[in-house]
Amino acid sequence: MSLFSDLLAQASTPDSRSHQERWAKLASTAIATKLPFAECRQLWDAEFQRWDLTKVPRPVWSPTAPVVNAANATKFMQQQGLTDLAALREWAASEPVEFWKAVCSKLKIRFQKEPDLWLDVSEGIERSVWGRGACLNIALSCLPELISETSETSAANPNRPTIHWQAVDGTVQRITAQQLAKQVKRVVTSLQHNNWAGKRVALIMPLTPISVSIYLAALYCGSTVISIADSFSAPEISNRLRLAQAEAVITMESLVRGEKRLPLLPRVQQATDLPCLVIGGDCALAEQQWNGPWLATEPQGLRCQDYSWNNWLSPTEGQPNPPVALDAEAPIHLLFSSGTTGDPKVIPWTSLTPIKCAADGFFHQDIHDDDIVAWPTNFGWMMGPWLIFATLINRASMALYEDVPMGRGFGRFVQDTGTTILGLVPSMVKAWRTTSIMEEFDWSKIRLFSSTGESSQREDYFYLSWLGGFKPIIEYCGGTEIGGGYISATVLEDNAPATFTGPAIGMDFEILDEDGNPTTEGELYIVPPSIGLSQSLLNRDHYQTYYAGAPAASSHRTPLRIAASGWEQIEVNRVLRKHGDYFRRLPGNYYEAGGRTDDTMNLGGIKVSSLELERAMNLVPGVRESAAVACSRDGGPDLLVVFLVLLDSQPSETDAVWLGRLNQAIREQLNPLFKVSQVCLVSQLPRTASNKILRRTLRDQWLTS
Repeated sequence: MSLFSDLLAQASTPDSRSHQERWAKLASTAIATKLPFAECRQLWDAEFQRWDLTKVPRPVWSPTAPVVNAANATKFMQQQGLTDLAALREWAASEPVEFWKAVCSKLKIRFQKEPDLWLDVSEGIERSVWGRGACLNIALSCLPELISETSETSAANPNRPTIHWQAVDGTVQRITAQQLAKQVKRVVTSLQHNNWAGKRVALIMPLTPISVSIYLAALYCGSTVISIADSFSAPEISNRLRLAQAEAVITMESLVRGEKRLPLLPRVQQATDLPCLVIGGDCALAEQQWNGPWLATEPQGLRCQDYSWNNWLSPTEGQPNPPVALDAEAPIHLLFSSGTTGDPKVIPWTSLTPIKCAADGFFHQDIHDDDIVAWPTNFGWMMGPWLIFATLINRASMALYEDVPMGRGFGRFVQDTGTTILGLVPSMVKAWRTTSIMEEFDWSKIRLFSSTGESSQREDYFYLSWLGGFKPIIEYCGGTEIGGGYISATVLEDNAPATFTGPAIGMDFEILDEDGNPTTEGELYIVPPSIGLSQSLLNRDHYQTYYAGAPAASSHRTPLRIAASGWEQIEVNRVLRKHGDYFRRLPGNYYEAGGRTDDTMNLGGIKVSSLELERAMNLVPGVRESAAVACSRDGGPDLLVVFLVLLDSQPSETDAVWLGRLNQAIREQLNPLFKVSQVCLVSQLPRTASNKILRRTLRDQWLTS
């Protein structure tokens, strides 16, 4: 009898142990003996064939006592006198001020001035303000080494790693906290010397040690960072610079993607006349000079108003001015999130938003100070700054890979850096599963995966768990205007592929039907207040966007009693905040994402509105109008399906021809990362009485076709 046959017989024969115990033993043997994925999948099915799905989904991983005892959430609960995860979630949602005060203490958030009022709800929860009267510079909480002779830095190890980085030449380097602090101080000195401190500075470049040092230095100086994805077209870059009222740009001459070097500077220069600080295209060798200034090759094609990084950067860290103490309400970072009409929303992150990022990393990704976190992303997506805050505030290190994370190079990088937490989007996993490209690497040091940006598929995520030796996958869903997640999973609960286990700790939500009644499947509404939730928008009415027209909170929710000033307390009714995601509650209080309820979609982890896509496609000759719809089968990632109405005079051509034309238009005018998966030629688009396109009707037609 073969090993697989023996294990299959064990899985099919019940005994006194729980299914979780039996599966853990089978999985351990299967991984140790390198059983292929298909056989492991059969073992899982055999073990759980008698599982009662009406009570709870089938787990692929269950927490052991050592995992539970070492978890951040466990230690936090013990310190707060809480007995279990349900009690923690309840306390955090019902006593938000006490919860967030405890979180700030645990994360060692440095306030130059403590809040006069932690939460001001005098104008209602819809217009609540956190940290009234507080002053802080969040860069100091990320990297205490920026301030010398403090109690924390004297006790910390200056040689602790903060960044593991692989440039396109394949070499992996480790950057310590002390080395990173030196580079940040150089940039701080340069920002101050060149009168860029305090300005609105756009960052259009990938996530590298140089861009991390620029970001932390800008925060230190009180500048407001505007992050724009380096993949956007010139018109989209120009629009975002205009909306955010940028005053200067920091970018790179070119990027390497795969085996190609792609020019970036010409696109930026086409987009704006603002002065640009330009880093030469090849900075791989420069960033290996850890103790000297991080220089790069000299850029070409500079205009008279542009600057070369090498000439602009101070050769030493010097003695920068003290860090700027900002009001807790002051914006430190402007990000973009597409709405369903017109321009993308401009969402300010304040000095407190990073606390939400770090808290989610602490409770849900369970980031410890010895973890190495890899999450392929960039500054154009909220996960770029999220990664910086979640790792550095938790004293962990981030693993940055400069190239595209789809090939063997990335798999080897994860292996060689000893990555312990790997974050991703579902489309990456689907591609890996299709090609089997990551199966040759040893990912055994990974202790958990995390996923966000798209809806995931169970089969793909069973495969992902198997790639790491059957490790948990922390599903994580939120938004730029939340500063993190509102629903997630934890390492304290059984992990079922492609499911969430409850509200992100410190958050709460309700799922309502179209009539505003509680349901097991419908639109999810957030129950504020929480640190991280946006308080304003630069180019929209915040109340109208998130609160106007929302249903009333459930009657069982008691009003929030909170200090107004001194010993006085006021009572305010709970409200609901719109977000636009569709969720299903599964047995056992697990949850499954069902995509967007509005006309915004996630494509490859980047949020984009239907109108932005349609605006580009409607310019294609022969197109009368189009409707861009996010479609997904079996809970998988969003696919972009376009319903196309042609001009009457347009000659008959195949769907494939139009597919190529639309993708070319999107690539040139919007973003090459967005791709149309299917074109459906139709004679007309379904519309409401007010002439709005019924995209849900089109989505339903596609799903039933």
